[in-house]
Amino acid sequence: MEAFYRTHSYLVEHTHAPIRRGLMDEIDWSDRMIGIKGTRGVGKTTFLLQYAKEKFGTDRSCLYINMNNFYFSQYSLVDFAGEFVKRGGKVLLIDQVFKYQQWSKDLRECYDRYPELKIVFTGSSVMRLKEENEELSGIVKVYYLRGLSFREFLNLQSGMNFRPYTLDEILKDHETIAADILKQVNPLNYLQDYLHHGFFPFFLEKRNFSENLLKTMNMMIEVDILLIKQIELKYLSKIKKLLYLLATDGPVAPNVSQLATEIQTSRATVMNYIKYLEDARLINMVYPKGESFPKKPSKVVMHNSNLMYAVYPVKVNEQDVLDTFFMNTLYKDHKLYKGDKGTSFQVDEGLHFRICAEGCKFKNNPNVYYAMHKLEQGYGNQIPLWLFGFLY
Repeated sequence: MEAFYRTHSYLVEHTHAPIRRGLMDEIDWSDRMIGIKGTRGVGKTTFLLQYAKEKFGTDRSCLYINMNNFYFSQYSLVDFAGEFVKRGGKVLLIDQVFKYQQWSKDLRECYDRYPELKIVFTGSSVMRLKEENEELSGIVKVYYLRGLSFREFLNLQSGMNFRPYTLDEILKDHETIAADILKQVNPLNYLQDYLHHGFFPFFLEKRNFSENLLKTMNMMIEVDILLIKQIELKYLSKIKKLLYLLATDGPVAPNVSQLATEIQTSRATVMNYIKYLEDARLINMVYPKGESFPKKPSKVVMHNSNLMYAVYPVKVNEQDVLDTFFMNTLYKDHKLYKGDKGTSFQVDEGLHFRICAEGCKFKNNPNVYYAMHKLEQGYGNQIPLWLFGFLY
């Protein structure tokens, strides 16, 4: 146990998060069982340690542990939690919980056996915590840590502290909001960098970003999909090839029969693999309103624009990047559907958007909002695309 305390103290003392994530204030920390899901590479470990540092410092009532530790191949999480509680422990922070074989069963037992203990754990975006998990149903509150928003990236790079805005605020008051921001900084000077490498916080590390991102994407498939979904290793190459084909085809309706031939599997398996890639936050599927999986989507887009530059940088189309940016930034709190003719997306209950690259020609439709690239400040229903990056 002392070794875990020493590791905790070292990690907390050496945690210097470059930006305080908004999720820190959204979570109800009074809940006894909190699950934080997120894509690999978005900073879940740093988030846990930042919480420990803010609320507890090196106080021994809080302890961070990682299920990668070989200790847990021999000893149970329930016994460890019991020993921690005996020593006055109140908050157990468990990182990469899915690396522990019977994680959901033991989390439930800890919850029932130690009512004075609060558990906060992180897991993959592929994990099902409510829909398919009987042990944790009704006791776990689930939150999602996303990659950096354009607002967070801009704050980090410019030293500013801009707040997020709701979609309603942006649609109604974008002229005033943009004017206030432009008095302090021009966001367009930072947008291309964000589109290329700003979603994943590890761009700050002194390593080649693209190589790091490719490694992260491989881990998403090899661990988050194969391990959690219990898929045999021999199918790994098929899933990787499918992702590559989807990425290089661009945002179109997938030809499932052709993809099945390409990766030598059935149409049903292709659709299951596409769903796994979506669960891992590598792609997003866009459907007409009222339709959903297992139907074929009307188009498949990469989950965020950074992935596009990593997978196939020689074929990155600007319009596709802008569409991906828009979908990714609205994805957190809104539903996006296939757009009607002349529009890119329908959002929620009947908001219509067209995403316009620079020089895009259109006949203004008062029932459509135009998200304009390279526009500093908008007017009426024409809104700067960068401002949608302030939604979280």
